[in-house]
Amino acid sequence: MKQAPQVAAIHDLSGFGRCSMGIVLPVLSAMGNRCSTLLTAYLSAHTAYPPSDRSVFLDLTDRMEPVWSHWEELGARFDAIYSGFLGSVEQIDLLRTFVTRFRGAHTLVLVDPVMGDHGRPYATYTSEMCARMGSLAAEADLITPNLTEAALLLGEPYEAAPTTQAAAAQWLRRLSMDGKRSVVITGLCLTPGQVGAGSLDRTTGAISFAQAPEVPGHFPGTGDLFSSVLLGELLRGRSLETACARAVSFVQCCAAYTLQLDTPLLDGVEFEPLLRQLME
Repeated sequence: MKQAPQVAAIHDLSGFGRCSMGIVLPVLSAMGNRCSTLLTAYLSAHTAYPPSDRSVFLDLTDRMEPVWSHWEELGARFDAIYSGFLGSVEQIDLLRTFVTRFRGAHTLVLVDPVMGDHGRPYATYTSEMCARMGSLAAEADLITPNLTEAALLLGEPYEAAPTTQAAAAQWLRRLSMDGKRSVVITGLCLTPGQVGAGSLDRTTGAISFAQAPEVPGHFPGTGDLFSSVLLGELLRGRSLETACARAVSFVQCCAAYTLQLDTPLLDGVEFEPLLRQLME
């Protein structure tokens, strides 16, 4: 019997609200993977909720290297390394070291360069952090930026974001660093009423697009959900085109289901009852 793929997941954890590790771990586990979790921070609730004097933020930067040093002692090996939000220059540099230490000949390194959304960087992201994230992304086998992050990585204004397949293909090629890495850009709206993603596969050079009906509303954590499903499908041996289409479809399904339930959008998408779909 084949052993479950081993994934090193490097994300923060929010105690309340669905995002980052709270999505990554159940999704990848449901898809048949074993996750080793390296936490960058613990938050009482994700940052889309209104700020509060009672908010708790526990920075775990100084615990990251001791954790992976113990993993090395235990002989840890990974089929994939998957990183999301990183809160400081130091954390970005630590992750670059982690990749160097744990990357094997067949390890897939997926960097979700979480830097911003809706046309602007997050308030905590400085120009130095954006530059360092670009250096980290340059070492990845696959990156999954949204349109805002793609613009930041390319040094382009958000207003120049592509709205056609031809323009999106140009951004994908530029982000691929001449085919050195695969790229998925999320949040592409190429047809009215549709939203999805475009991908470039470095192995074949193929560019493809996947779209689904747009669901009104902003749902925190959908980027984490997308990248987790994408990675799970790739670890099953699916092509990037197929994995991207599955991730687009599942995120849309979860968003539509959330609207039907009429739960607070800030809580994130109701993905848990639909996880069985990913076990197929």
